[in-house]
Amino acid sequence: MHSRETNGALESPGGPSRLVVPQAGRGLLKDRAYDEIKRYILNNDFPPGTFLAERQLAAQLGMSKTPVKAALERLELEGLICVSPQQGIVVRDLSVQEIADQYEIRVALETYVLRAVAGRLTREQVAALRANLAAQRRLRGSANVEEMTALDAAFHRLFAEFLGNQEVLRVIGQLRDKMQRIITKVFRLNPGRIDTSYEEHLALAEATIAGEGDRAAKLIEAHLARGKQMILSRRE
Repeated sequence: MHSRETNGALESPGGPSRLVVPQAGRGLLKDRAYDEIKRYILNNDFPPGTFLAERQLAAQLGMSKTPVKAALERLELEGLICVSPQQGIVVRDLSVQEIADQYEIRVALETYVLRAVAGRLTREQVAALRANLAAQRRLRGSANVEEMTALDAAFHRLFAEFLGNQEVLRVIGQLRDKMQRIITKVFRLNPGRIDTSYEEHLALAEATIAGEGDRAAKLIEAHLARGKQMILSRRE
């Protein structure tokens, strides 16, 4: 006997209906598992060194182990977790060398991006930058690290979006994901960094809007160097 399709799922003939989740549904579960576990890691709900178990994660997310396993494989490829037969699944921390390497790549990419978009921003793009900066300005003198971290990430991402190169945007996004926990820690340990970061962002945005690509590139290089120094001074 043949199964018949009902609303995208397969229904077995005879007796109680047995629904088989269609492939698209499985894909959505896999993506949801990835998004949720990644959010836990980036928010430090799963800090570096945390051991993860597929069974517990599946129960926490209310799904089977299959999409959780797929999500963990993806997170391992992105360098956020480490999976080994000896240790199991562990949330990774970045070494001093890895942090230095990440910043080196960011400098190369972000200086290129600023030179490429300097003086070419549309009115709408300038408005988006100024809106982000206005939100940062409102946080000066506060301890709202979570919001500042989000605005900081969005600010740097905006220039890559203006460039329109999807590969550059993808790499910048991946670099940010790896560094987010550490950048959040820097803001927490250095309260004044919210103010100085805003001032540095403002200067490089104005240089970019004015078409001063070389100046904007030097400003972003100095901005990233300060962030790198703050992070590594806590690690060495």
